[in-house]
Amino acid sequence: MKAYQDIVRETLNGEYKHPVRFNEDDDVVELDNSTIGIFAAVFRHNMSEGFPLLTTKRMPLKTIAVELEGFIKGITSKKWYQERDCKIWNEWANPKQVKLNMAKWGYLFDDKEGQKEVMGETDDLGPIYGYQWSNFNKCYDEYDDGCVKNYDQFKDVCEKLRENPYDRRMVVSAWNPVQISRMALPPCHFAWNIVVYGNKLNLIWHQRSCDLMLGVPFNIASYGLLLLLLAKHANLEPGELVGTLNDCHIYVDQIDNAREQLSRTPHTLPSMHIQTDNILEWTNEDIQLEGYNPHPSLKFGLTVH
Repeated sequence: MKAYQDIVRETLNGEYKHPVRFNEDDDVVELDNSTIGIFAAVFRHNMSEGFPLLTTKRMPLKTIAVELEGFIKGITSKKWYQERDCKIWNEWANPKQVKLNMAKWGYLFDDKEGQKEVMGETDDLGPIYGYQWSNFNKCYDEYDDGCVKNYDQFKDVCEKLRENPYDRRMVVSAWNPVQISRMALPPCHFAWNIVVYGNKLNLIWHQRSCDLMLGVPFNIASYGLLLLLLAKHANLEPGELVGTLNDCHIYVDQIDNAREQLSRTPHTLPSMHIQTDNILEWTNEDIQLEGYNPHPSLKFGLTVH
């Protein structure tokens, strides 16, 4: 995908966001999660060109599909993802529940190693992405206050697509300031919007924090799959997938592999087939990918801000 490659290439020529120290050969010698980045980029892909699954490295489609299914169903249990061999959320949990569990299990509050261990053992992810999609502002637990009657944004969009597909108000937001402190992670991709022109369904998503080498390829494929599911649900043709990327960054320890990835010639994009007409009944097994021929995997470390 040229649009993605262009953003990576521009970011590699960007600025260091955090102070770093160089040696006499201009090599970075202190990292401290430093990033090189740019402010604001737009990713754009026409779905008629193929399913947007990166080919310059192998992508784990099963993991991407399981996570999207969890979002659609509003799942907040880490075990649900783990039972389906999706390990994305293994190291994260509801911060409020982690504090309660640390006290319950006899850890001191400032025990960093203990906190990490409890984080891994705590099942509750808090009111993350999918919970907000389907239960926006619903009281999550007895510690919540100021909540109002929940709003099922996702179901509303699905109904509008079948009843009035040209509605301009098909917006879903995961950004709920009232409940961010209970989320395992504040949403990086925080909202998406459906726009239909003619018989084509277009989707645009908005992302505040963009880890270009690890997270963004997942996001591109996930929203591409969501677009196809919604188009199938509404009996419309897939149109364009667009992402507005705010803080585009590459971690310093990812730079060598980022350059390696850019050096690879992209292969023809695969095709994706959806095997159900009702997105509300869809599972990660109801898809079929054809013609995926990627380059070998590249490892990029996980860091979240």
